[in-house]
Amino acid sequence: MPINQKPVYLKRKKKKTWVKWVLLSFALLFLSLVLILPLTAIFVRAFAGGWSVYLQSITDPAALSAIKLTLLTVAIVVPLNTIFGVTAAWALSKFQFKGRSFLITLIDLPFAVSPVIAGLVFVLLFGVHGLLGEWLLANNIQIIFAVPGIVLASMFVTVPFVARQLIPLMQAQGTAEEEASLSLGANGWRTFWHVTLPNIKWGLLYGVILCNARVIGEFGAVSVVSGKIRGLTNTMPLHVEILYNEYMFTAAFAVASLMSILAIITLVIKNIVEKKSPQL
Repeated sequence: MPINQKPVYLKRKKKKTWVKWVLLSFALLFLSLVLILPLTAIFVRAFAGGWSVYLQSITDPAALSAIKLTLLTVAIVVPLNTIFGVTAAWALSKFQFKGRSFLITLIDLPFAVSPVIAGLVFVLLFGVHGLLGEWLLANNIQIIFAVPGIVLASMFVTVPFVARQLIPLMQAQGTAEEEASLSLGANGWRTFWHVTLPNIKWGLLYGVILCNARVIGEFGAVSVVSGKIRGLTNTMPLHVEILYNEYMFTAAFAVASLMSILAIITLVIKNIVEKKSPQL
């Protein structure tokens, strides 16, 4: 080989390094424009009026009501979807039965249906002029334009998150450990708590985090069923929209910053969970 000629592998390495930096630069530029700059703008605008204005905006009675309703919805929806997700994943991954494919399709349905359409479906079912509207009205039960409607709409759009996270994980783990536990005399409940649950704990937590984040940020379905009654049926995203439409920009961005903080916390927890479990 001539003295001045570089080895072929060095040329290839240099080429790969060049491509890597181009792709990395493009990814960082894209993320900066789409994520980092808008997120920074939210906090800059939220504190534009100073700390006192920021505190006043997030402690306003309407804002506190929206925060409480959002947290209440999370407290109801996430546990229910967690129970359903674990049950469905356990049944679909550990047993073979007729209708299994149909059940998987139903679980995936919220991914294919627009949240606005989902909200309209509940209005058609439980609204005053809906399928069950007259019976609900006669029994003084209000679902649409009330907390139950918000919970149902949020539950619908977040049904797949826990189940879809656990199904492939539990399928990959197989049934050998459960069968061994049952053969040693443990019942199904004991097998679940001492064998199945420890094996899926990180995947379960990951699904719960995703479900929680979606419930907090859900807008379309909740917007349809809530009626946007200030102080009663407004969640945080709806309250932000109302403030913005009323040209109360600082207050709108202040509440939006709270949602952003919750999103950042969710991402941090999500990354910790991913590091804990290499299967995710």
